[in-house]
Amino acid sequence: MHRYAGSAQRMAARERLICASTALREGGDGVRFEVGSGVARRAAFVVRFEGLPRAYLNECAHVPTELDWLEGQFFDEQKRLLVCATHGAMYDPASGRCIAGPCRGASLRCLAVEEREGGVFLLED
Repeated sequence: MHRYAGSAQRMAARERLICASTALREGGDGVRFEVGSGVARRAAFVVRFEGLPRAYLNECAHVPTELDWLEGQFFDEQKRLLVCATHGAMYDPASGRCIAGPCRGASLRCLAVEEREGGVFLLED
């Protein structure tokens, strides 16, 4: 469970359902969603890798363009890396770190998610 540490209090994070757990298959298509509000809305996605949901802003670390080459398709052919369709940057799905391409060493911005009760939830500050 995601928690905030305070002096003597604990504040609960806001959370919202992104998708049903069954919508994510290991190495399969991701689910797109948005974070923020108004003009600050940004595209994001969640995929399943090594059994866990992994969520990131849908922005390449090289130039802020969306990664998926077709909606929800983020993985390479071997289903081991996330790939930017525009720049060819390759990211480790577990960490979001770019391991090859023009932004090597940079990272995607990770979003906190939790899977429980048959759903994947975004935990927002």
